[in-house]
Amino acid sequence: QVQLVESGGGLVQAGGSLRLSCVASGRTFSDISMAWFRQAPGKEREFVAVISWSGGLTYYADSVAGRFIISRDNAKNMANLQMNSLKPEDTAVYYCAAALVLSLGYYRNTDRYDYWGQGTQVTVSS
Repeated sequence: QVQLVESGGGLVQAGGSLRLSCVASGRTFSDISMAWFRQAPGKEREFVAVISWSGGLTYYADSVAGRFIISRDNAKNMANLQMNSLKPEDTAVYYCAAALVLSLGYYRNTDRYDYWGQGTQVTVSS
């Protein structure tokens, strides 16, 4: 079992920045892939970014590429999402997710992830 707890959400003006963190517990962190998804009201949960167990591979949704940066610190069992140049359309609940086995090409699929956090609200005002 893996428990995931997100933090760092809040209210920010357009153009501002926020940093989300996800702390994992319950098993070895360094051999699982970590991702961030988001869900806006009335919309399906969508992929934001993913990072491999080593941190050597990262992928981003087109909508956030160049603005968001995903990272991890295996010593602290933590994954982070640095969000810059925020836009009102980034407003959503952001979820941290963990996958024990993640095949290349399937990282956008929510059903490929084994564990989820409770979510943290990010609101970007115009």
